[in-house]
Amino acid sequence: MDRSVWPEVLETPQLFDVASRAEILSFAHQLLESENLSDVQLAERMGLRQINVQTVNVIRTRMWARLFENWKSAEKSCEADASFCVLVDDVPMLRQRAAEYKVADDSFYAHWAAPADAFNQRYLNELLRMAALFPQTSSEIERYNSDELSGEEMPDRTFLLNFESGPTVADGATDWLADFMRQQKINATFFVLGKNLQSRIDASSPQALQTLYRQQCVGLQGWEYRSHAHWNDWQDSIERSAALVQQTLPDNFVPLFRPPYGHRRADGAQFFRDQQLQVSLWNIDSQDATGRISAEQSAHRVLTLMLLWRRGNIVFHDSTDKPQQAVPWLMANTAQSGVTWEDCHIYPQQLPDETDEAPPDDDDSDEPSDEQTQDSQEQPADQAQEPVKQGE
Repeated sequence: MDRSVWPEVLETPQLFDVASRAEILSFAHQLLESENLSDVQLAERMGLRQINVQTVNVIRTRMWARLFENWKSAEKSCEADASFCVLVDDVPMLRQRAAEYKVADDSFYAHWAAPADAFNQRYLNELLRMAALFPQTSSEIERYNSDELSGEEMPDRTFLLNFESGPTVADGATDWLADFMRQQKINATFFVLGKNLQSRIDASSPQALQTLYRQQCVGLQGWEYRSHAHWNDWQDSIERSAALVQQTLPDNFVPLFRPPYGHRRADGAQFFRDQQLQVSLWNIDSQDATGRISAEQSAHRVLTLMLLWRRGNIVFHDSTDKPQQAVPWLMANTAQSGVTWEDCHIYPQQLPDETDEAPPDDDDSDEPSDEQTQDSQEQPADQAQEPVKQGE
C-alpha cells in the first residue's frame, strides 16, 4: 500500500483518526464482500482444497468486533474533522455502513480509494487463509489459550516494536536498531535465536551483549528459526534459549516466547506455565523478511495496519537491513499523530482477553493433514517463500 496516495500528512491525532476511519471502512467493505462467497468459492480464493469454516467464521466475527471497537475510538474526533464520519452504533450498523461505503470519483480522497481497496482485499486474504488452516497449521491468526498474548491487549493508539531472528554479527542491523531505539528514547522487544546469541557471545563477550541491548527487552525465539509445532526438541530449544538469555542478559530478559512462523503446539500451555513463559504473537506484520517488498513498502504497510488496528505488536526482523529504513520513516510519519510506543518491560504484564481464543478443535489434535503440512512447510507465515501474504 503506497501511503503517498493518501492526501494528508498525519500531523495531528485528528488526522490519524481520519485515515483510520477510512481504513476501517475500506477493510470492512472487503470483509463484508467476502461473506458473500460460498465455502467452495472461499477455498478457491485461498488456493486451498478444504478450509476450516468454523475458525473462519470465528475470525470474521472477531474482526467485526475489533473494527467496531476501533471505530468508536476513531470517531471521537469527528467534531474536529468530519471526513469519513458516519453513524455507527453497533456491529450491524457498521456492516450496513460497510455495504454503503464508496469514495466518489471527485473526492479529495479519490486517488487513495482504489489502491486501499486492493490492499485490503489482499490483506484480508492473508488473514482468512491463516484462519482456514487453523488449528492444524498454527499461526498468529488465533490464540490457543488465554495465556497467549496477541498484541491486542494494549490501549488505543499504543504499539510495541518487535525485532525477530537476531542478533546479527557485530555492527549489523541489531546494533543499529538497538542504538536507534535508545536515540528515540523508546524501547523494543528483540526476540533472539539462542544459536545466534551464542555465536555473538563467542565472538565478543557477555558484557558486549549487555551493552548492545541496554534499555531494551530480550525475549526468546527458540534455539533456531524453525517450526516448534512438530519438532521433537521444541522444549529443549526453548529451555536452552531461556537459560542463555537469563544468564547473559538478566536485566533485559522478558518471559516471552515468539514462535517462528507462529507455529506452536496446541497442547503446550502447561509447558509454558511451568517455564513461567508466555507465547507472544503479533497482529501487525511488516513482511520485511519476505524478499518481495522494499523497505519503503514495508513501512507503508505497517502504517496502514496501524491505522486499521490502532494497537498491537509490530514485527520487523533485525536479520534484514530493511528495518533500518522502515523504522525511522515510521517514527517520522507518526511523530505528531498521538501514537504511544509501549514500554517493552511493561507489556508482559498485560492481561489477555480471555474470550479471545481458539474454538475447540473437533479432533483435539495438532497433527496437520497432508495438505496442511505441505502448506506449513512451503508457505510459513513470515518467511521469504510465503506466497500468501501479499498485502504490500
